[in-house]
Formats: sequence, C-alpha cells, structure tokens
Amino acid sequence: MSTGRRSARADSVSTEGSVSSESEHSALRSDIRRLSTLLGRTLARQNGDEMLELVEQVRRLVREVPEKGDTGIRDLLSDLDPGTATVLARAFATYFHLANLAEQTHRAAERGARHEDGKGPIHQLADRLVAEADPEELSTALSRLELKPVFTAHPTEAQRQSVLGKLRGIADVLAQDLPEEIEETKLHRLVDLIWQTDEIRPERPTVLDEARSAAYYLEQLGHHAVPQVLTVLDEELVRVGLSLPDGARPLVLGCWVGGDRDGNPNVTAELTAEAMRIYAERGVRIQIGLIEDLVQELSVSTRLVGVSEDLRRGLARDRRHLPEVYDRFIRLNAEEPYRLKCSYIYARLENTRDRYVNGTPHVAGRDYLGSEEYLRDLEVMDRSLRAHQGERIADGMLRDVMRTANAVGLHLASVDVREHTNFHHTALSALFDRLGELETPYGELDHNGRIAVLSKELAGRRALTPRRNWQQIGDDSFRETLEVFDCIRGIQETYGEESLHTYIMSMAQNVDDVLAVAVLAREAGLIEITAAEDGGQQAVSSLDIVPLFETATELKISGDLLDGMLSDPSYRAIVAARGDVQEMMLGYSDSNKGAGITTSQWSIHQAQRQLRDVAAKHGVRLRLFHGRGGSVGRGGGPAGEAIAAQPHGVVDAVMKVTEQGEVISDKYSLPTLAEDNLEIMLSAVLDATLLHQTSRVPADQLKRWDEAMDVISDAAQEAYSELIEHDGLPDFFTQATPVDELSMLNVGSRPGKRPGAGGQTSLDDLRAIPWVFGWTQSRMIVPGWFGLGSGLKAAHDAGYGDVIDEMRDWAFFANLLSNVEMTLAKTDMRIAGFYVSELVDPELQDVFEIIKAEHELTLRQVLALSPGDALLANNPLLRQTLEVRESYLEPLHHLQVHALSERRAVDEPDPDLQRALLLTVNGISAGMRNTG
Repeated sequence: MSTGRRSARADSVSTEGSVSSESEHSALRSDIRRLSTLLGRTLARQNGDEMLELVEQVRRLVREVPEKGDTGIRDLLSDLDPGTATVLARAFATYFHLANLAEQTHRAAERGARHEDGKGPIHQLADRLVAEADPEELSTALSRLELKPVFTAHPTEAQRQSVLGKLRGIADVLAQDLPEEIEETKLHRLVDLIWQTDEIRPERPTVLDEARSAAYYLEQLGHHAVPQVLTVLDEELVRVGLSLPDGARPLVLGCWVGGDRDGNPNVTAELTAEAMRIYAERGVRIQIGLIEDLVQELSVSTRLVGVSEDLRRGLARDRRHLPEVYDRFIRLNAEEPYRLKCSYIYARLENTRDRYVNGTPHVAGRDYLGSEEYLRDLEVMDRSLRAHQGERIADGMLRDVMRTANAVGLHLASVDVREHTNFHHTALSALFDRLGELETPYGELDHNGRIAVLSKELAGRRALTPRRNWQQIGDDSFRETLEVFDCIRGIQETYGEESLHTYIMSMAQNVDDVLAVAVLAREAGLIEITAAEDGGQQAVSSLDIVPLFETATELKISGDLLDGMLSDPSYRAIVAARGDVQEMMLGYSDSNKGAGITTSQWSIHQAQRQLRDVAAKHGVRLRLFHGRGGSVGRGGGPAGEAIAAQPHGVVDAVMKVTEQGEVISDKYSLPTLAEDNLEIMLSAVLDATLLHQTSRVPADQLKRWDEAMDVISDAAQEAYSELIEHDGLPDFFTQATPVDELSMLNVGSRPGKRPGAGGQTSLDDLRAIPWVFGWTQSRMIVPGWFGLGSGLKAAHDAGYGDVIDEMRDWAFFANLLSNVEMTLAKTDMRIAGFYVSELVDPELQDVFEIIKAEHELTLRQVLALSPGDALLANNPLLRQTLEVRESYLEPLHHLQVHALSERRAVDEPDPDLQRALLLTVNGISAGMRNTG
C-alpha cells in the first residue's frame, strides 16, 4: 500500500472545462470567429444592417470602458426600445451559445488526442496501480468497483433542448473536416435555425418532459460512452496483466428525475412509474440494437466446432417457450446455435419492451424480468465459445454486449426516490393512532420515544397497515406516502430490483427518521425481518435506506446518527441483507447556503471522516453519495480533483455523484467529453481506493492542519453569518438580483421556494439553486467565496501562517482554494455595483459595502497563496478566455439592469421588455457557464 505523498499544490488550477494547449486554443479562437461572423451575417440579413452596426457599436463602447468608464454604453442601452433590446440581447446570448459549443468541440478534440497518445486517465492510472498497489487489494477493489453518476433535473439548465440539438449539429459539422465551402453552408444553415428558434420555453416543463430529456443523455451514454469507457478499462488492465472479474460493474447510471419528491408536488407515485417506463424502454432498445449486430457476428457453425451442453439445454428450453422463433429461424440457423440463441434473446427483448409499454405481466421464458436472466443467456454463449477455441470471438462483440448489459441492464438507469422525512412520520402517526395502543400519540413523541416505538415495531414483525380499505385512513398526504412504497415494489416486480432500490430521506436528523422509512418499507413488502437461528434477527431487503445530510448542523451529527442506526439490531439486519453496505448522502448546496463555502466544505470533509470511522466500527462498508451542483457555490468544480480531495480511507471502490443542470449538457453532449469525464471519475475512485487508504502526511502534521482549518472555518462562518443575518439582506438580494424572475424562465418543474413559503421575502424558504443563481447573474457570486478571506486572516492572526503555507500540499485545501480562485475570477464588483446603484434602495446599500470588504480581503488572501500577482496566473489561456467573454457579458448586464428597472416600475410590463429580460438571463448564464 502506497503512503507516498503526492503534490496537490494550491497553485494548481484545473483546466477541466477548458482547452490547455496553445495550439488548440488558437484553433478554438478561429472557430469562434467563424461562427461569430456567420451569426453577424444572419443578424444583418434577418434584422437589418443597422442591427449589426448596433452590435458593433456596443462592442466598441465596451472596449472603451477601462479608459472612459461605462457611461457611454449605459446611455446607449438605456435609450433602446424593448424590441431592439430583445434582438440585441439575443445576439449576445447566441454568441455565447456558439462559443460554448466551440469550446466543447475543441476540448473533445484535445482530450481525444490525449487518449490516442496513451495519456488518458485510465492508462496512466493502470501503470501506477501495478507499481504501487497491493495485488490482493487491487483484485478486491476491481471486483467491487462501482461509479454511479446520477442525473438530476434541478432547474439550472437554461437552454431548451431545441437549441441544444442545433448546437450538437454544429459540433458534428466541425468534427467532420469537410471542404470549406460545404462546411460553411452547413454551419450557416444551423446558425439561421438557431436564430429562428425561440430559446425561451413557452411553458414550464413537466416532470415527464424532464424525464425524456434525461433519458436522451442516458441513452446516448448507454449506447456510446459507457461501453467505450469499460472497453478502455478492460484493455488497460489487460495491458498491465490484470483483468476485470466476471460480473464486475465498474460503471452504472442513476437518475432522480421522476423520483425526487422533496419539494416537488408534481412528482406522484403514478408519475414515478411512468418515468421508469421511459427509461426502461430506452434500456431495452439499446440491448435490441446490440443483439441485432451480435447475430450477424456469431456465425459459428457446429459443422466446424462444438458447443456446450448448457447452450444446448438453453436452446431446448427456448424452443418450448418461443416455438414461433424456432419455426422461423431453424431452417436458416440449424447449425448456427449462437445465431439461433441470439434470435431467442432478441424475441425475449422485444416481448419485454411490449410488456413495458402495455403493462402486461411477466411471462417466464418469453420475456425478461430484470437484467439477470438476460445476462445469464449471454454468459451461456460466452462460456460455450471459450470452451471451444472461441476465446478471441468471445472477447469481441459479445464482450461489448455483456459490458453494456452489466452497466445499463434493461432499465437504463436506476431511479432513486427522495422524500422529506416529515411525510414518513405523518403517515406513521395515522397508522399508530388508528390502533390506539400508544399512551402518548405518535405525533407527540420526542425522538427517543419514536425510536423505542419504531425499533419495537420492526422487531415485532406484525403488519401495521390493514390489508383492505387502508386508503380510508388519514389524509391525502398519508395515502400518497404509502402509495410511493407500493409503487417501488411494483417497479421492482416489473423491471427488476436494480431499477429502483434507493430511498433517500431529506432532513434526516435522528435515528427515528431512518427507522420510520424501514417500517413503511416493511409494510409494502420491501423488507422482511425474521428470527435467526442464533436467536438474533435476519432480514430480506430490496431497498437501500439513505439519510441525506444537507445542513452544517446535520453534517456535524452524521457520525452519531450512523452509529445509532447500526446499533439497532433490526436495522443492522437490514444492512446485512444489503451486503453490509450503508449508503449516506452528503448535500453541498444547503450547507453552503446556511454556513458559507468554507464551513460547508470543511463540515463535509469532517463528516466523511466520522462516517468512515463509525462504519468501520460496525463492520460495514460505506457508499457515499455526493450531492454536488454545477457551480462552486453548490459543491461544483472539477470532479476528479474533488474525489482526490476526500479524506483518506473514505472512498471504498464505490461512489455516487449527482450530475445537475447545465453540467449535464456541458459534460455529456459530445461522446468524447462524456468518455473523458467518466474516465476521470472512474480513475479517481480507483486511485483513492487503492492509493489513499492511509494519510499521506504524518498524524501530527494533519492535526496542525485540522486546527488551522477549524480556526479558518469558524471565522469564515462568523463573517458569513453576519451577512446572512443582516436585517436588510433578504430585500437586498431580491432587489439586486433577478432571482424573482427565475420562475419566468420555465427551466424546471420544481418550485424555486419550499412548500408553504409565502410572498414575503425569506432566505430560509428560498432553495439553494435560486440563491446561487441570483448572486451569479449580478456577478457578486457570494456563495462561491464569501468568508474565506476572513477565515484565512483569522488563522494568520492566530499564528497559523506557516501552517497555512504547508496546507497548500493538502488536496482538500488546494481544491478549496482552486475553486474559490476560479469563482473570484468570474466575480466583478464593478458590474455588481451597477446592479446595486440602479436597483437597490439607498438604505440597503450598506449590505454591498460588507460584500465588497470581504471580497477585497478574500482576494488578497487567496492571491497571497497563489503563484502570481493575479488570479489564474498559472492558467493564462483560461484567463484570456474569461477576459474575452467579459466584453460580451458587459452589454448583457447593462441590458438586464435596465430591463429589471423598467419591469419593476410597472404592474404589467411590456411583453417585449419581459422577453428581453429573460434573454439577458439566458445569455449571462451561457456566458458565465453557470446558472446555479
């Protein structure tokens, strides 16, 4: 086991999300100029030469801002009528859509070349593992390796799929290396299409709309990126004398869309079942396509080579169940058993798809219930080929099909259900009150009282819910809660257990919150506890029960909660039934909103240490689920570096991580980018599992770093608390940002405020996503940096200056600084000041003084730990890219402030004004490459 120290200097800023070579950057700038020129021609043709001249005039005025100030551009834009402002906003917003697409294309080209040169993440890791990892531990880790990116529908994707589809078309053209004239014609046609496509959604998408959007990306991954990454992993391991064990599932897909009920009243049990059908239909479609290709390849004849008895017996069973297939193909494939077997498999897959569509029952032998039967059929062919001189044949397309089947199965992605813990207690209160057995009503019990009741209930093994007429108990909330658990059972019976096996509870704060879910799951037949032969308890369970820790307070008690969960004999039996694996979810967004980025990140880091140690004490393996958002203020940033920054011993070959909003289209729109992203994360998980099980620094040094981080975190949280507890902050935030206008963008089905929130401004009611969104639009980006400066200064004042310098070698601290530095580079207090001066009441502007003061302090402190005298000094290409973007962002900010001022001055704003405002929101989101 390697314990060598690896550098993680704080002066290392990731290039993930941008090109890193001068040559690729030059080619990128050339393509952006080409696309920009085409956009200009489209604008002139469709809106007149005077509109193009206005765009150029605005650009000239922006270039003069450093010398002459922004008076000229402010005067020009403030005099525009709403219709002209709308076209101008569209022009700059479309520029960013095209520029982002060009960046994605060139990132893909650069990463593709790196892979071809043998410099891909998995290639480099394989060599290190052979040299540094213990062989036995390596074999164990490979058998358990599982990375699960989980796609969510958080409302941060501001672009419509209609626009994204046209942009993907441009990417395809740029990648084809066509003759110049043909390429320009195709590109110009697509630019015209984008210009004539409305980028503002006419209405809010439904949950099923979001499910279909997620399914598009998931299906593309299942078709291309996932099997390609698994092939690379397999080949690289073979290259260094290793192999993936049979049945290994290094990469699987997950999804929240259709299962995330917390705060979204639109997600019903019926809708969850329908979303699952959408995913499963696409999962089967992938497998049908693969089998169609496989039947062409496996032309092996029994005239020339034998086959296994298992295959012969399987064909006989198939004939009994599917005689029509035998009658159709026996004449053609009488001596080609593998083709005949593929024809049976194909028929069963088609029958499975029909069953999904029509809702008919499973018929054994005629369709598949889940992926296990399907995989067994593939494995029978694999073993037969290998036993009859067909090893190389088995390692061809059949191996690819088996990899894909292992990864996406017949369900494409497993859906997680998430619900607020209060609903579970409300349902149980109705059930217990009906029985009248408790001296104190369930709803009036404290945590300890509930724990005693629920623990006894689990161990007692009776049914709380009557078999008949249970729908007459309680209110709609009660019935909906029980229907969800019944829905989970129904989905497992239809699509297999792997299709939905995770139940996440928000705001889990005590053991009773966990036991409540266990009791309700038992009522639905998802869990069964019986007496064991040794007098203890044993369980059968098809559900993982997962607490979600969202706030800094919850993170601090996470270890105690896990200890309490695993100390309950009944619950421990449930975990044993799930393979002695306990999943715990860490929320980044709400902890940041409540305590600031520094304390949020430090609390999550400490929580992982607690959970690691408690799990080890109970003999349980930990699967951590990281609920990271797209922006730094919601836990975003380079994924590989984030995994490397976890505490030692925390990553144990398995990891789940959310992929949200605009991050999905940025990372997964192009196959090469999708493959690279998955490779980075997969390599990081393996690296952390095998090469970071013990601390890379001596215990006394880590203790010093912890002490310094405690000081930094406490001071940072104090500074942040002073800001968010300021009486004027809610009104300041609402006035200085377009947060109230977010709902008009129709970016998601989930409400921006929590249930029960009224019209009065309250930060507690506001979700983390619009919180980050508002600050980002106005360029203050408070969630991404506020408080760190005060924290670092306090630590220096307390004598930790030398320790902080040492901490630049600590991956956790380096990652924090790198992400904050990136956020500071996007922050612009001059533009923010324009929002404040024009939109905020004078008596509230002292809030901005607090923000500016902390910004100046944070900037000084971060630069003191950086290698140069400017932000991103060691990444000049990225710095240059951001500077170019500024010249196009500036007019959008001025247009937005003017539109906000005009809109707020009237009760019924002009529709063109409203549209112009929404276009600026869309454009700034694209220009910043972040919404929330």
